[in-house]
Amino acid sequence: MLFDPAGFEPLTEEPWDDARVRASIRRLVARIDEAFDAEGLWPAHDWDGWQAATPMKNLYVGAAGVVWALDRLHEQGAADTGLDLAAAAAATLGAWRREPDFMRGEQLPARKESALLTGDTGILLVAWHLTGEPALEDDLHALVVANVDSEAGEVMWGTPGTLVAAQHMLESTGEERWRAACDESADAIWARRDEQGRWAQHLHGETYVGLGTAHGYVGNVAALRPSLDDERRAWLDGEANALLAAIAHVENGGANWPGTVRDTLPGGDGQVRLQWCTGAPGVVIAAGDYLEEELLLAGARLTWEAGPHGMEKGFGLCHGTAGNGYALLKAFERTGDEEWLDRARRFAVHALAQAEAGAGRFSLWTGDPGAALFAADCLAGEGRYPILG
Repeated sequence: MLFDPAGFEPLTEEPWDDARVRASIRRLVARIDEAFDAEGLWPAHDWDGWQAATPMKNLYVGAAGVVWALDRLHEQGAADTGLDLAAAAAATLGAWRREPDFMRGEQLPARKESALLTGDTGILLVAWHLTGEPALEDDLHALVVANVDSEAGEVMWGTPGTLVAAQHMLESTGEERWRAACDESADAIWARRDEQGRWAQHLHGETYVGLGTAHGYVGNVAALRPSLDDERRAWLDGEANALLAAIAHVENGGANWPGTVRDTLPGGDGQVRLQWCTGAPGVVIAAGDYLEEELLLAGARLTWEAGPHGMEKGFGLCHGTAGNGYALLKAFERTGDEEWLDRARRFAVHALAQAEAGAGRFSLWTGDPGAALFAADCLAGEGRYPILG
């Protein structure tokens, strides 16, 4: 069994319509604006703020991610916020520095503050982008350099995540110190590959070899590729192709991947995951530039066959409808076949309806902003997965 049908629901019959989609995006942005408070930022969903100091501030499920999404929607011409985003970013950073929102009781890496998605790094990246303050850039650089030897070994907490931040800063500034930070981080990640070319993750008191995007192999490869020379990139692409082909579970024209290189389907917890963070959608999105095309399309076919996630998983980017939809956009980007764009747009219509039916979830990876961004990318016909794409 490549996926569990019980976790999915029938795809909406509502057709794609540019005007209706734009109106839905604007409604979500208006709801996000209305929910904002200069001191309390945005209210946290129970799942997003579990065992943490709310309001949530981080890039993953907090205010920094919401601010980043609103800015990108404006840049795309999809919707305009009424908020002062620079002021919101500054308020987010101030709130974080007063009380970080790390989950209580969780065993975290030694340099947890450097985490891209759940620490200072993502918050500073957004704040600098909106304000350009030199002191913020200095603080961000110090966090990136300090995380070069992170034991986490993955994108959310580890060096691959801070490499992504350094790449964004190099593209924005062209400064030599960011080029050096990219090179140092990339060399450290490359050196940590084992004899089979894989990385171990040391996280939450466990050691394992993950395969997914947030905590594993395909996320690390995606982070590393832009900072490699042509020779090393070609070598890594070939090695990654071979590994993903060997581990893939293929049935009836579809393909899925487990959470670790040693897992089967279902995994050790009895679940079969089909989402961005673990499973075929994440592999297709992260490996879309190098994965053998037939295998990539097998992963996209399974994502389409399964349909949209039900509301237990939701409509977000991490483990919901919008995140899975980016795999369909990636298939369109890779092949140019308009059928994949049509399929992605059907997922976008469904994700928007799921988001609008809720009371508002103010988080980039799990909530309204992610659904709005996915729909905006479907309008443009571009599969730029947020932050990491």
